[in-house]
Amino acid sequence: MQNTALFRSIAFLLLAAAVGPAAAQITAEPAMRVIPILENEKWWGGAVLDGRNSPLNDAPLAYDQLGDCKANQAAPLYLSSKGRYIWSEQPLRIEMTRERIMLDSTRGRIFTGHAGTTLKDAFRYASREFFPPSGKIPEPLLFTSPQYNTWIELQYDQNEQDILKYAEGIIANGFPAGVLMIDDNWQERYGTWRFDCKKFSDPKDMIARLHAMGFKVMLWVVPFVSSDSPVYRELAEKRLLIFADPEKRRPASVSWWNGVSALVDLSNPQGLQWFQGQLRGLVQEYGVDGFKFDAGDPESYLGTYSWRDFDPNQQCEAYARLGLDFPLNELRACWKMAGQPLAQRLRDKSHTWEDVRVLIPDMIGLGLIGHQFGCPDMIGGGEWTSFQDTSVLDEELIVRSAQVSALMPMMQFSVAPWRVLSQANLAICRNMALLHYRMGTEILALAREVALSGEPMVRNLEYEFPGQGYAGIKDQFLLGGRILVAPVVHKGQRSRTVVFPRGKWRGDDGTLVAGPATLKIAVPLERLPWYHRVGQ
Repeated sequence: MQNTALFRSIAFLLLAAAVGPAAAQITAEPAMRVIPILENEKWWGGAVLDGRNSPLNDAPLAYDQLGDCKANQAAPLYLSSKGRYIWSEQPLRIEMTRERIMLDSTRGRIFTGHAGTTLKDAFRYASREFFPPSGKIPEPLLFTSPQYNTWIELQYDQNEQDILKYAEGIIANGFPAGVLMIDDNWQERYGTWRFDCKKFSDPKDMIARLHAMGFKVMLWVVPFVSSDSPVYRELAEKRLLIFADPEKRRPASVSWWNGVSALVDLSNPQGLQWFQGQLRGLVQEYGVDGFKFDAGDPESYLGTYSWRDFDPNQQCEAYARLGLDFPLNELRACWKMAGQPLAQRLRDKSHTWEDVRVLIPDMIGLGLIGHQFGCPDMIGGGEWTSFQDTSVLDEELIVRSAQVSALMPMMQFSVAPWRVLSQANLAICRNMALLHYRMGTEILALAREVALSGEPMVRNLEYEFPGQGYAGIKDQFLLGGRILVAPVVHKGQRSRTVVFPRGKWRGDDGTLVAGPATLKIAVPLERLPWYHRVGQ
């Protein structure tokens, strides 16, 4: 963290005189701030990637949010189990220990206060005051049916024939049709958003055929422009790229995972209008239904433009706003934009059990920074290097990953289960897809409810049942307030302990459990334990 020594020395002086904020009061002042942590108080927020490390004050945290969303979603928001909140419109510098929180607010005003006595109180207040819900949801099909992404199967060889073959395999193997995402390298070049004619003989007809099968179609896009293209020269001449010098003689070269490219200046209304026009043209010409807005990470922009007042987080936020034009959208990196009808996906996971275990806490973290409409990563993992040798794939991991996703707001396949699984394990994954499909009406109803209330869809037990010692539970979650889900996230495990909060819970196996209770249950590979709360 920059200026850490100065930050800590000033914070130490402030700590000597610090007092906790009075109930129902707000403070907003540009200064170094120190907030003592209360007895038994727990904190969440900041970055989705820190969901797995929550409660955050169980271990030291140091985080400067400027140019760092940790390759996923982030927000200048922190919430406590005692009803306290921290918010800033600007990226925060924060250090947290078991005893105190130190905030550097030299970038702008920081709002802190008490909003009640629970995590839910703090979240609902922050939502109302700082990122009120829009009342809208993304495309309903994202919730009611599984999603399918062509990335793992085709990687950089996106082509008409294999995309149709993938879609046909979905239907032939008994999976319900849903949203189909065509991933990177369908286009001519980055920024030249036209189908590559060498790979797609008739993209309009291909999309029509996918529609006839019951799919809606998304295309992958990024905010970058290849420097060896006519589009680059056009945008550079019109000054619609980010430039590396104040005289705007040389467009900046931005390094990202696919090389070095120019960057569309989305802070320029004409740059934004150009990008919108490219996307709307794809909708009109080919019948595309929506877009996967990849990249946009502020990490790619930080430090490149010292000559100008350039905010990498604002560029990330502006890119996310493009998604509001298309109800069928997905983002993997985002700064702020909570309460908006944007589908947010967790960052790519490796094909490892460690990454299966972080899906639940990271999804909880996503909801607690205000992104209600979330999707775990692709089932079995979305990091393509994990799938170079399919002979070493772990079938059990794919099955358990599907179970984690089945009762999330959204679930997304990429690696084809029918290609890599035994018939028995394929049947389990199919059943999970069909479970999500059967629950689609209820999941969609919850999405519409939280679009009005602003609350998360995926919740930890502490959110709904505060002060009962549930803050550290990371392998269970609540979908809304009435569905308790307890997947298995360890290899070889065939039983697990489930914590039941107060109330009566009807299980997937027909059992009725009266909470509060803690029970050990059998979990064979084919079972996803989940429970509906009955009554009040």
